Amino acid sequence: MTQADAIMPSACIVQPGAYVRLVGERIQVSTPDDEHGPGIRRDIPLRDLDRLICSEHVQLTQQALAAVLSAGIPVSILADSGEFLGGFLPPLNSHAQARLEQYRRTLEPAFARGISAKIVSAKLYNQRRILQRMAASRKSDTSDRLESAIGDDYGDSESSITPAAALPSTSVPNLSATLGWMESSFIPIRKCESVDEIRGYEGATTARYFSAWAQFLPAAFPFERRSTRPPKNAVNACISFGATLIYNEMVAFLHAHGLDPSLGCLHTPENGRWSLALDLIEPFRPLLVEALALDLFSHKVLNLDHFEQRDGGVFLNKDGRRRFFLQYERRMERHFLSEAVGHRTTLRQQLENQGLLYKAALKEPSGFEPFLMN
Repeated sequence: MTQADAIMPSACIVQPGAYVRLVGERIQVSTPDDEHGPGIRRDIPLRDLDRLICSEHVQLTQQALAAVLSAGIPVSILADSGEFLGGFLPPLNSHAQARLEQYRRTLEPAFARGISAKIVSAKLYNQRRILQRMAASRKSDTSDRLESAIGDDYGDSESSITPAAALPSTSVPNLSATLGWMESSFIPIRKCESVDEIRGYEGATTARYFSAWAQFLPAAFPFERRSTRPPKNAVNACISFGATLIYNEMVAFLHAHGLDPSLGCLHTPENGRWSLALDLIEPFRPLLVEALALDLFSHKVLNLDHFEQRDGGVFLNKDGRRRFFLQYERRMERHFLSEAVGHRTTLRQQLENQGLLYKAALKEPSGFEPFLMN
């Protein structure tokens, strides 16, 4: 994955000046010559592709774009900073009744409150699980501690995880108090009388979580707080880029299943953002964003050479984005045995499933169950 990347079922093309054209039933990616020698050429069969991501400096011919869309493949265009600039979606079937129901439900305070409480509770649960796993891993102090603590249940192993109550304590300052405080927040969240009150709990628990999570980062990558637009350090750059990736995928899934991604419950509908997509990715962020970023730093997949300062912030450079995307894609496509659904699945399948569950919840809200880690 050096200049043009195809990690099936996704292709991420980040090399400036890369040229994508249609050849038969494949797209062909050509990159320009540079100081290292002639450019490379790669053919990607359309039948093997589910999504296409291109940086803003990639040239995509009209014929290639038309063929990709005809094959039902969404296209996302990212800025060098990782910001989502826009995209192309295949033609969609009419889902008028589902959208009418969504518009009606979004205006119901009880529905919005119930969905928001479930989403924030699930996010809080997953945040606690990440901290517990990292704590257990630190105590065992193995060379592959993060991979074993975070990745195995989302890899090829079918063994069940260690129950939360059995996880050992750790020397990380105040972690036990943080876990206890987070645990005590579940009941108040369920009892909240408004979405605004739920948002307050979400903000407080996430701030406490990040404070504990940051203690597991290598010393070379300090993290004090979340910063966006622009991210102020390498850790925030990774968190923002990972969140952008799952956000764009959820937007495409919601469009594909006939929902309006702009009508959220936890995130208020606003011009210029897809609030429902932001809602539904919240429970995935601890595993697909924060834990992945920590894994990349701890295993030295990313180092300071993979970041650049510009526009008042810090961003992943071309090679850094390439490395991040490769590991993100591997994590999304690994099969694991889900205790919640009772069969082997992938995180990408579960991400799409959240859209389907939300659509079903428009008729029966009690059936909505956000993603929970094993």
